[in-house]
Amino acid sequence: MKQRVSNRVRVGRVAIGGGAPVSVQSMTNTRTSDAAATLAQIRELAALGCDIIRCAVPDMPSAEAMRRIVAESPIPVIADIHFDWRLALESIRAGVHGVRINPGNIGGADRVRAVAEAAGEAGIPIRVGANTGSLPKGLFESKLAACGDHDEAMAESLCEAVETQICTLESCGFHDIKVSLKASSVPVMVAAYRKFAARSPFPLHLGVTEAGTTSRGILKSAAGIGALLLDGIGDTIRVSLTAPPREEVKAGIALLEVCGLRDAYPEIVSCPTCARTEYDLIGMAERVEELVASLKASGRRIGLKKIAVMGCVVNGPGEAKDAEFGLAGSKNGYVALFRKGVPFANLPQDEAFEALKQEILAFSSPENGAE
Repeated sequence: MKQRVSNRVRVGRVAIGGGAPVSVQSMTNTRTSDAAATLAQIRELAALGCDIIRCAVPDMPSAEAMRRIVAESPIPVIADIHFDWRLALESIRAGVHGVRINPGNIGGADRVRAVAEAAGEAGIPIRVGANTGSLPKGLFESKLAACGDHDEAMAESLCEAVETQICTLESCGFHDIKVSLKASSVPVMVAAYRKFAARSPFPLHLGVTEAGTTSRGILKSAAGIGALLLDGIGDTIRVSLTAPPREEVKAGIALLEVCGLRDAYPEIVSCPTCARTEYDLIGMAERVEELVASLKASGRRIGLKKIAVMGCVVNGPGEAKDAEFGLAGSKNGYVALFRKGVPFANLPQDEAFEALKQEILAFSSPENGAE
């Protein structure tokens, strides 16, 4: 796929836009004023592969805690600000790597200018964004009257609302901007981002807002964010879930992997069950996934591209012959192990898992060569 060419901004050490790899974000759900708890969660998310973290800053104690959070965080930190411009200024003084504001809800033009000037002096970007639930009064109604189509009117309203926010910042001489256009409706969200991407060069933060709990939220995010990524649209993503933030990070990374934008190392493939399956394929696939996840979480890199967990010899070595290692159900509950499609052992299920585990461990090593 060809990635959309966008402006580049930097959130700390992470480049966004301008051909940089698509990054994964999440938000902490601890009290930001509790710096120790917030840092513990950030470290957990960073270990899972989160690239950038955002912290809500609802009050001055939270803004003051950002100084320690930024100093000790292993990944760049963005302050999420609403309503009070002073919280943005305090967060910028605390050293945050970016701020997220809505210029329309933090006061008059003088306050927006103060935030823009502070961010400019600090050399950090500002994210602006529109949400279907917080559009300027009367904007959607006017668009609906003009075109008569609900989704089209909503998508156009999101674009116009964001363009107004951008103009506000640019009138202050600030241009280091990234943008989000979020909706809980996947068709509206996709349409809005496509419209905006076609007429503006600003880097895009993708997300489906209010996506829901883990299972449905991942489906909505995969459909919306995935469609845009496959169009080459999007520079950074957040899979928003009513779930612990770690689930957002895991889903975001998996989404980039299945869209071909991040190497899985290893990709784990498995087939569906059927009457030919003579062992616990579901349990085996889950054990292999948990093993790989635990090795990655411990800071180890696995030098394998693909591992296959197959139900039977029909779908086993032949269909998964490109896997470095794999398992396939055999007779009487036994499991065949194979390398690049060539069987080399036939063992009971538990022994087969242990044998595969040893093969994987032989190809794993500490990241950067350090334990």
